[in-house]
Amino acid sequence: MAEMDGETIVRANCEIGYLHRCFEKMAETHPYNQVIPYTDRLNYCSAPMNNIGYCKAVERILGVEIPPKAQAMRVILAELSRIIDHTISIGTGAMDLGALTSFFYMFGLREEVYGLFEKLCGARLTVSMTRVGGMAQDAPEGWFDEVLALCKELRRGTDEMAAMVVDNKIFIQRTRGVCPVSAADAIQWGYTGPMLRASGVNLDLRKAKPYYGYDALDFDVPVGTSGDIYDRYLVRFEEMRQSIRIIEQVCKNVPGGDYTIRDKGIVLPEKKDVYGNIEGLMNHFMLIIKGLRPPVGEVYDATEAANGELGFYLVSDGSANPYRLKVRPPCFAIYQSYPTVVKGAMLADAIATIASMNLIAGELDR
Repeated sequence: MAEMDGETIVRANCEIGYLHRCFEKMAETHPYNQVIPYTDRLNYCSAPMNNIGYCKAVERILGVEIPPKAQAMRVILAELSRIIDHTISIGTGAMDLGALTSFFYMFGLREEVYGLFEKLCGARLTVSMTRVGGMAQDAPEGWFDEVLALCKELRRGTDEMAAMVVDNKIFIQRTRGVCPVSAADAIQWGYTGPMLRASGVNLDLRKAKPYYGYDALDFDVPVGTSGDIYDRYLVRFEEMRQSIRIIEQVCKNVPGGDYTIRDKGIVLPEKKDVYGNIEGLMNHFMLIIKGLRPPVGEVYDATEAANGELGFYLVSDGSANPYRLKVRPPCFAIYQSYPTVVKGAMLADAIATIASMNLIAGELDR
């Protein structure tokens, strides 16, 4: 809602509760592994990142560390998800400004990544690929080579997209110097991710609190200077290039070993064991009936998702379901600032601003 003086926004307000999914309450009534499909629907533009963030929190309260191969697979999935999330942000943002070609071009690359997801687990958009303790299954033969091959196409596509968008004179005029957010204001609002880095604050959880071997990988964190719409797009483009660097490093050195831990109280046995021996059948039966039961306690764990810090505050009472699961989504902190950011700007600038924020309604109001 906006009060206008001609084309200028005098006052504005935003409505958050248009897609309340009741995710946090549903998590209290479902066993831990059955919560995973619900996490897919938080930021559905980069679903694997939500799976990973949630499972990482549960594994932390369990006190277990997943095998190196599972860590590598999660990093690859997370960075592929970051790339396709940014293609949606950039593609739809450019489309809102009238650049329709880039939208179709970027979605073509996104479809290629979906194809890799489908080969890995059979699903494309909402994937549920992780499990508490590791991954749902191992990667098919040759999958990592296919990822490496796609990286070449993604790098070329990213450069072509950047030439179409950030070097376009009309796009520059519509975004440079428009609705900037200072570093101090971004911190006060609770910004994280590309929005915070575009304002000049160098904070990335992959560097600040490394997990899954990110500290051993060679990549840079792009940081903007002015915090305007143009900088937000520049940061996302460069993050896509850095994600490709990360994926290539991991795919060329995938660790051997298992794709999940083999704790009988946490992970279901493989089907061949369930059908082939009585011990496997008993383990399967007991875990299904009794459920995964973390110790009593509480934990907060966060990952660097595509839009910023994705955190899960988990409280366990020792039962098979979470006692409380609170999500800290990146979008909520960003969107609360929207009325202030667009105040005094033109109506067309408000449209460009909300596109650059890349708000995902599924995680905005859980």
